[in-house]
Amino acid sequence: MADANTFTPDEMMTIAAARALRNDDVCFVGIGAPSAACNVARLTHAPDITLIYESGTIGTAPEVLPLSIGDGELCDTAVTTVSVPEMFRYWLQGGRVTIGFLGAAQLDRFGNINTTVIGDYHKPSVRLPGGGGAPEIATSSGEIFITMKQNKRGMVDKIDFFTSLGHGTGGDDRARYGVTTKGPTLLVTDLAVWRPDPVTKEFTVVSLHPGATREQVQETCGWTVRFADNLEQTPPPSALELKTLRDLKERTRIAHGEAA
Repeated sequence: MADANTFTPDEMMTIAAARALRNDDVCFVGIGAPSAACNVARLTHAPDITLIYESGTIGTAPEVLPLSIGDGELCDTAVTTVSVPEMFRYWLQGGRVTIGFLGAAQLDRFGNINTTVIGDYHKPSVRLPGGGGAPEIATSSGEIFITMKQNKRGMVDKIDFFTSLGHGTGGDDRARYGVTTKGPTLLVTDLAVWRPDPVTKEFTVVSLHPGATREQVQETCGWTVRFADNLEQTPPPSALELKTLRDLKERTRIAHGEAA
């Protein structure tokens, strides 16, 4: 088994995010870190979780992490594949998705996401892939989980472009737009676990990962961080969780022809 005493911040982030998923969840999965977390959950404590990807694959169980939503691995291992309009209209907008699991290029304290541009929209310093289905996932899923590495470029006081709705300006702003789903209820970074304040909806650190400090969290965040009064420590990865994640990453590396 893997040595549970030695793990990286990225591994802790993925495993902490995976733990939040339940066996009966129907999860709309984003590519990258969300996909890793969702598949670790499926391979450990949540074998009956239903994973849905934007290309229309339902109940997929990939042996390796997909490069994109169009990766054949998703269709090959899915229970069924439906058209994209059916995926969004019947499954997502029909209220059948319990969790939308997203990443972000930029994120603000209220869980609003930018995946469109960095800088001015007309003359951006970086043009990103765009929203894809994320705006619809963010408003139609029962709740939203977000995972990303902490740095001041990504966790900002004000996002450069409003791609996907979180809690807007906080409080009941989301409801004022007529959106009835919960919105972001969890943020997992490589340093901490965050939850929105029940009233203000501002993300608050509720748990520090092993070895992480309050100072590190603040130094890598673009807003003034709030910490819970009863701040906890994230339980370290178990040997099984680490082995599952590392085996998944190794199979993916070999399948995609990447160097060790």
